[in-house]
Amino acid sequence: MGKTYERIEGRLRSFIEAQPVFFTATAPLSGEGTVNLSPKGLTGSFAVLDELTVAYLDFAGSNAETIAHLRENGRITLMWCAFQGPPNIVRVHGRGEPVFRDDPRFPGLLARFPGIDSTHHGLRAVIVVHAGLIRDTCGYAVPLMSYESDRELHGKRFAREDDASLGTYFERKEHVASSIDGLPGLPLPLPPTPPATG
Repeated sequence: MGKTYERIEGRLRSFIEAQPVFFTATAPLSGEGTVNLSPKGLTGSFAVLDELTVAYLDFAGSNAETIAHLRENGRITLMWCAFQGPPNIVRVHGRGEPVFRDDPRFPGLLARFPGIDSTHHGLRAVIVVHAGLIRDTCGYAVPLMSYESDRELHGKRFAREDDASLGTYFERKEHVASSIDGLPGLPLPLPPTPPATG
């Protein structure tokens, strides 16, 4: 039986913070639009900001579907599955927004992710999600799988980039400045990396 929670705390919080991977789902308002589902999971790139707010880091990639959908309508669902230990699935349904490098909130949000700075992995934005509905379900059919480690390829690939070359990379990608359906995606030109704080 599924259970609804009023806030992210206690065992629920411990569960989602312990998972090495989670998934995000977004969609445009148009019924003809493309639904997007993305895996996330770099160690240290997810944070619980308070009992009803979570955030994760959005890194360089070939698309910006989540950003585009959030800019249009804000709807998002995050999902965690227990691939080890007792079966469980947790979903946070809510409203999200991308906080970009040139937003005054960006440095303070980034500080919530110790060990990751603004030069890591071509960091584009912090995605902040305000929970509207928090539920879990049994997860009995989710297979047992073992986590080995983060992949190093993404970090090595984007460690070669500075702001100028990263901006050029994004400008060359068909679905970064706009989504598959033509919605505004990552604002370009890319704002410069904010100075380190602390």
